[in-house]
Amino acid sequence: MLGRAEEQELIASFLDQAASSGRALVIIGEPGIGKSTLLDAAADMASAACRRVLRAEGVEFEAESAFSGLNQALLPLAGEIDGPPLATALDLSHAPGPAPDLMAVAAATLSLVRQAAAVLVVDDLQWLDRSSAAVLSFVARRLSGSQAGFLGAARSETAGHFDYGNLTTHELARLDNEAAGELLRARYPLLAPRVRTRLMAEAQGNPLALLELAGSLRGRQAYPRVMDRAAHPPLRRVQSLYAARVADLPPRTRTLLLLAVLDGTGDLDVLRTASGDTELLSLAPAEQANLVQIGEGAPRLVFRHPLIRTGIMAASTARERRQSRLALAEALTDRPDRRAWHLAEAATGPDEVIATLLESVADGTLRRGDALAATAVLRRAAELSPSSADRARRLSRAAYAERFAGDRRDLGRLLSEARRADPASGAALEAAVAAAYLLLTEQGDIDSAFHHLISAINASDSTGGVLADALQTLLYICWFGGRPELWKQLDAVLDRAGPGLPETLVRCKDFYADPARACADSLAWLDAEIDVLCDTSDPADVIRIVDSAIFLDRLGGCRQALWQIVNEGRVGSGSTSTHTALIALSIDAFFSGQWAQADELLGELLSLSRVLGYRMVWPAQHVQALLAAARGDFERAWTLTDEIAGWAESRGMHQARWYGRHARTLAALGEGDFEYAFLQASVISEPGVFAPYVPLALWAAMDLVEAAVYTNRHVEAAAHVGAMLETGIAELSPRLALTVKASAAMAAPDDRAWPLFEQALALPGADRWPFDLARVNLAYGARLRRAQSRAKAREHLSAALDTFHWLGAHPWAARAGNEIRATGRTTSRGKAPSAQLTPQEHQIATLAAAGLTNKEIGERLKLSHRTVSSHLHRIYPKLGITTRSALSAVLQAPPTQA
Repeated sequence: MLGRAEEQELIASFLDQAASSGRALVIIGEPGIGKSTLLDAAADMASAACRRVLRAEGVEFEAESAFSGLNQALLPLAGEIDGPPLATALDLSHAPGPAPDLMAVAAATLSLVRQAAAVLVVDDLQWLDRSSAAVLSFVARRLSGSQAGFLGAARSETAGHFDYGNLTTHELARLDNEAAGELLRARYPLLAPRVRTRLMAEAQGNPLALLELAGSLRGRQAYPRVMDRAAHPPLRRVQSLYAARVADLPPRTRTLLLLAVLDGTGDLDVLRTASGDTELLSLAPAEQANLVQIGEGAPRLVFRHPLIRTGIMAASTARERRQSRLALAEALTDRPDRRAWHLAEAATGPDEVIATLLESVADGTLRRGDALAATAVLRRAAELSPSSADRARRLSRAAYAERFAGDRRDLGRLLSEARRADPASGAALEAAVAAAYLLLTEQGDIDSAFHHLISAINASDSTGGVLADALQTLLYICWFGGRPELWKQLDAVLDRAGPGLPETLVRCKDFYADPARACADSLAWLDAEIDVLCDTSDPADVIRIVDSAIFLDRLGGCRQALWQIVNEGRVGSGSTSTHTALIALSIDAFFSGQWAQADELLGELLSLSRVLGYRMVWPAQHVQALLAAARGDFERAWTLTDEIAGWAESRGMHQARWYGRHARTLAALGEGDFEYAFLQASVISEPGVFAPYVPLALWAAMDLVEAAVYTNRHVEAAAHVGAMLETGIAELSPRLALTVKASAAMAAPDDRAWPLFEQALALPGADRWPFDLARVNLAYGARLRRAQSRAKAREHLSAALDTFHWLGAHPWAARAGNEIRATGRTTSRGKAPSAQLTPQEHQIATLAAAGLTNKEIGERLKLSHRTVSSHLHRIYPKLGITTRSALSAVLQAPPTQA
């Protein structure tokens, strides 16, 4: 600890804060710099303060095993783990049950650590298995407000699965010359000054290099010249010293050390069984050489430094490693997962027995909720498969597991390898699900995905989870396609499947296909499912319910469960569930008025899409286009909707086409182009019709009526209101009740409109949708103003204006301001209409008002005529006008005080 006064203060502060309010800290640095020493000191200090200390470490050569690091850490608390999901994930219970999702395991671990008020100390974070790294990353970020702490250490140059990017980190620097000299004088006081100087130059401030290089002198005062640092880095010299020290050991000792490296757990019982050395007497030379030590308390073998393990592996032969793997497999008959992996690593060629064992391990790993680990095991099983059919089947299963984990980056390659091994493998249901998922997310190829999957379902005799997943995937394809012929074929498949299908699948199918006609019984079922959504272990089940809730305005009740999925995705590598959760949360944020949060979520979603290779991003573009339209950034809204249309039209994806039209409708309403708004809304839903398979008709209903009223299509407006009432959509949610009442008011004559507007605004919970509510206030105020009820008009128009300003909905704010001015008063902000324009916009508007053409304006301002046109399209809604001829009057209008 010499030269580490700052770090000792840091550790003491960390423990104090952890005990009072929770804290996480990660020490990073090069090998040998002293990270483990600091962790040991912290653990000793915590134990001395009567804190519970949980310890774990990543091991470079450990057998592939899900949650192995987490198992180490929570072993002292095993008696306090009384059921799933932790008991399932850690294999503490063999009781049957659903596979826990990573989020559930992470949340249970966090609860356990917080309850124990423990200090969790984890070394070599870079070598943790993927599932443990994800869980511990999650825990480390959420200890605030507890009395627990997380202290980890990681190599700065080695990547791993643990993400400490947002955690507090401290980089451990090399020792300065003063501290290095003091360390050498303390440990090797008889060193001559010239030798000490050369050692310090050679070690470059690395404590491990200092001590090991000094120890290698063994009393000799002669020391070779300082070697070239670039060619002979100190840690490479240290590793060579370890390798030489290992080579000097007796063969029996080297065998024990190799077994210990390959086992990775330090379990002495495993070493005794695998080596046949019941007393482990052969370890004594390694202890004497200061390479290993036997821990006190619960005895286990500990290597003094990970570089020793690396040196042992480098000094061993392939034959020695194979023999050691086989010996470990014989010793691990009670741990089939580790036994199978050792056998697989020892295999010299295809071996069906080992491949079968690995496949069984993969099944267990999937049940424990680690799909990515299962994928790795199935890949190895495929490599060891003697027959091409078995190889193809296991590769297909690996693809299915990878798709189940939400990762599609290697999915195509796995499917291609499976087809090369056996061209018939693509007909297998698991392969068909993975292939359909790939076709949908990468290419948007609705027809190919649908026909490939439905053929596999019809030809398969599979039952249970794989069939349910296949049918759910087919349901998603039908939803994206939006075509009646797809839905009819799905109905036929479901009828043939019989009554044994999961209730969630059957209910969700009805919600996805025709939410407008959801019955009271179905709504009650959905509300009950939402109430327990946070207790649902499988994120895919959560997403099925969320997708059912979107068009029925129930996302508010799903937020907590959705954030859990997003947080899990942030901890891990992201997944299909994370992708969908971000979409749902951004939609909820738009409708609830949290537009800045919607921007952040959409940015994260598009970044995740790029990482995972998702090309079908139009659902995110739809929300972006809505935000752009509502804010008055019409050029961006049109660009986004053009991109959505380009994706949809060539692929026969009707749902995307409707989404693009929906955003165009809002943009046209914002610009005051009610004719175009009506035409776009009519594509989604013909006036007077709520067709099945078009759920977006619920969102576009009020838009269509508003556009119809402003274009004097009163018959069409009344017909659509009649369809709303006949379908009963007001009973589906408070927001849709607001939509129906407001639409009815817009379509009604004045004497019947006033009570309908009042009823709409008085609906309980209407303020949960501020943009919709403000639009209703605007419509009501405008009607009152035209009816010469100016005082009451100002009341509603001012309420609308305040909300639009708060949201940043500039075109609607401009319209509300103009309506207020038309009552004879200024807006509450007391600004002239032109005050909303930027200096360049004001210049363009002034020139246009003076009668100059777009080309003439462009020549004067050094702009293209298209740029001038785009600016004018943004200027009109800000000023609350729709024509060029109105510019002059609005620009000259001064603010008048109320």
